Amino acid sequence: MQDVNNHIHTHFSFSPYSPEKAVIKAKEAGLATAGIMDHDSLAGADAFETAGHRLGMPTTDGKEFPADFGGTKLNNLRINNPDQNTIAYIALHAIPKASRTAVRNFMKPYVEARQVRNRIMTRKLHTLVEPYHFRLDYEKDVLPLSKYAEGGSVTERHLLYALSQKLIAHYGKSEDLLKFLKEKLQVALSEKAEQQLIDETNAFATYDLLGVLKSSLMPSFYINATTECPDVCEILRIGKEAGAICAYAYLGDVTQSVTGDKKTQTFEDSYLDLLFDTIKKLGFHAVTYMPSRNSAEQLIRVRSLCDIHQLFQISGEDINSPRQSFVCEAMRQPGFENLADAAWALIGHESASNDALSKGMFADETISAMPQLSERTRYFAEIGRSTTERFQSL
Repeated sequence: MQDVNNHIHTHFSFSPYSPEKAVIKAKEAGLATAGIMDHDSLAGADAFETAGHRLGMPTTDGKEFPADFGGTKLNNLRINNPDQNTIAYIALHAIPKASRTAVRNFMKPYVEARQVRNRIMTRKLHTLVEPYHFRLDYEKDVLPLSKYAEGGSVTERHLLYALSQKLIAHYGKSEDLLKFLKEKLQVALSEKAEQQLIDETNAFATYDLLGVLKSSLMPSFYINATTECPDVCEILRIGKEAGAICAYAYLGDVTQSVTGDKKTQTFEDSYLDLLFDTIKKLGFHAVTYMPSRNSAEQLIRVRSLCDIHQLFQISGEDINSPRQSFVCEAMRQPGFENLADAAWALIGHESASNDALSKGMFADETISAMPQLSERTRYFAEIGRSTTERFQSL
């Protein structure tokens, strides 16, 4: 089985990698396919695709949204968002090139509105550290870390990365840094985190500190997202009009975070049947999940419900830190071959949809001709593989 990854972030949301560098890293890791998946941004899609062409790597272009489920039976539940109820992340996979401008235009006012909330959260975070003579300014410290002026988004990680830079610049990688975190900010540190933060050779210390702060400080400055999150039905509408594959991102109860920045927490598992009934009725095409993040029991249950509801299964490792591998080794285990086929089907869907949206995997015309999801998956995976073979032979 060849390795694939459909969920790679770039510096247009939060990541150490430009779109071009992300493709290079994917190629170096031996991936067969790679998919960009930035939060609230498609600004890196063209560069990601171009880099893939140059390196002979097939790619897909996607976008991740925070969606408001307030009008559904999931209202006021902790869905897949660690920081607030009712809001959940969903992904639009394999967005055809001709539709990207429409998707960007749909999201633009929401992204702009989010800057008001970002500024307020920055001020709250500043208030936490101001007594210790640290200053944090949104315009001077946070925005320069983002690609907002070029169409990127600003996330909570940008705020915490800016603070991490200041703390390491002041204390270095030292016991003094640990003392400040534990005694002044009341941050809980694992033994592993302590060792990372005092290791003078650690090139990733700022990212490690970001993970620690995200796990501990979010409740102190986080403000619930409200009007800047589109209703889930609106996102599904624009996604379908764009010819994208609309996927719910299953998180599942977290015990040990793969990225090191999520605390132990419960999410959808206690009401998973309701969740699947809801997303199927809403019109989702797919569910995306990460085998490395969930237990065997969680995955068996999720995969079974996907089969029952005829929901396409997609996977990819959520890449936003230099410590993460582009390869999800858990997907190499027997039984996950369908996820590799799904990645090729995404390639095939995007290729076919670039010719005409009516040729996409979930277009009415296609479903009428091939009602069974398994048949469509095989068909589009073959398109993906054959398209790639022709493309790589050029």
